[in-house]
Amino acid sequence: MATIALVDDDRNILTSVAMTLESEGYRVTTFNDGASALDGLTQAPPDLAILDIKMPRMDGMELLRKLRQKTDLPVIFLTSKDEEIDELFGLKMGADDFIKKPFSQRLLVERVRAVLRRAQPKEMGPARTGDSSKTLERGALVMDQERHTCTWNNENVTLTVTEFLILFALAQRPGVVKSRNALMDAAYDDQVYVDDRTIDSHIKRLRKKFKAVDDEFNMIETLYGVGYRFRET
Repeated sequence: MATIALVDDDRNILTSVAMTLESEGYRVTTFNDGASALDGLTQAPPDLAILDIKMPRMDGMELLRKLRQKTDLPVIFLTSKDEEIDELFGLKMGADDFIKKPFSQRLLVERVRAVLRRAQPKEMGPARTGDSSKTLERGALVMDQERHTCTWNNENVTLTVTEFLILFALAQRPGVVKSRNALMDAAYDDQVYVDDRTIDSHIKRLRKKFKAVDDEFNMIETLYGVGYRFRET
């Protein structure tokens, strides 16, 4: 049974969403501001966090920024219709999905299920000839699906679920170009719609994380108008 944390200063939303998710069999914890949520989510990390953007004491963006320094737990943002800039910024920071207010409870449940499915190890085929494990090695890159770990030159690189799936899809076949649509299929559930900007934001974040441990990292190549590929070594 998955645990979901709800963070919103609107008590009506907290109550209604918590009741809906609990009726679907999830364990739910609630927080009414970002500051209290930060302590709770780091001390006892849930399987998924749903964050409102506009909150007192600490807004959702700041909460996500602080969480990403400590954990890669999946995050869904709740956002109003006129917050497209916030949505793009949140994707760059590592949010996994957005739900625009007002939303139906059915839509919320489907998005939660989709993100949780993506967070589970998924079979992508053997990464090495003769090796049926879920470990992929490409030069200095080592990825373990079951443990959700990634290292570069033996340095740990913390990735969100979406970042991990995108990089795994690229590194499986070095030199082969993956279109944005192909990367969407690898990282997102069929019921979740994302556009090109979403994939581009995740790629930028992946590059930034690897450059933080290796300034010369250049393994993710862009082919403008076509897609991305993992450089052959």
